[in-house]
Amino acid sequence: MLAELEDWKSKGDFISYGPFRHQLFVIEFGAKSASSEKTLLLLHGFPESSYSYHAVIDGLLRFFDRIILFDMLGYGFSDKPLEGYTYSLFEQADTVFQIWQQLGVHGGHLLAHDMGDSVATEVLARSESDLLPAWFSDGLQSITFTNGSMVLDLADLRVTQKLLLSRFGHLMKNMTTFKLFEQQVRSAHGNSKLSDHDIQILWASNQIQNGRQKTYLTIQYLNDRKRFEKTRWLPALSQTKLPIHICWGSDDAVANVKMAYYLKEHICKDATLTIMKGLGHFCQLASPDIWLKHISAFYK
Repeated sequence: MLAELEDWKSKGDFISYGPFRHQLFVIEFGAKSASSEKTLLLLHGFPESSYSYHAVIDGLLRFFDRIILFDMLGYGFSDKPLEGYTYSLFEQADTVFQIWQQLGVHGGHLLAHDMGDSVATEVLARSESDLLPAWFSDGLQSITFTNGSMVLDLADLRVTQKLLLSRFGHLMKNMTTFKLFEQQVRSAHGNSKLSDHDIQILWASNQIQNGRQKTYLTIQYLNDRKRFEKTRWLPALSQTKLPIHICWGSDDAVANVKMAYYLKEHICKDATLTIMKGLGHFCQLASPDIWLKHISAFYK
């Protein structure tokens, strides 16, 4: 394992979840006593982990007193079960609330990326339907969405993503080499630069517990989007009165920028729209300083 990941792991802890006692990696920064108004809850994307935010934590701590991250099941240091979990967005959202409850979170600002955007929209749907648990009494303070396939019809999925989603997806588990992984990540990121080391980190994170052989399971969240996006998640986004920030790298080749414009113009007209010009899909990894500048402007 790369030294950076070892160091990240040493700063976190594990929480047991569900009847199968799956282990979830959780990492916190700041004061546990912080108010909900000064708490930031982060959700990572596919095929990433909480480590994707490592370069922006110090910058975010200028605006928040407490930051909470974790690796969703199937990602990073968390378990990657083949049984007892389906990796649906509904289950991932259940996991989110379980972690927040165990950590004593009563509310906070939510910031998400990629797949995390989809989990965040399910959290929002529960909020809009008054289905949040009673202990989450302070509720959501705001939501920031960054570069995720929130309007699936507008997404330009990579070839590997389409294969993983097909009935032949399970065959890909023995075919994904580093070279193929690198090509697909660079292709998804777009024209802006993503360093070799960033890709090595993403690959190493996917190697833990044979994670790269299970991406045909974790990517199934896109099928959930296909089924529930137009009937559940986009309607929730259209009716919310919460402060919403849509913050997008303009060069994203998968969740391309027209998605952000569509969300602002047709779904969430009161949202704050920020376009990060020249940035690709993995903005917080490739360009953390620019990402922080645009993200923090909303919180100011």
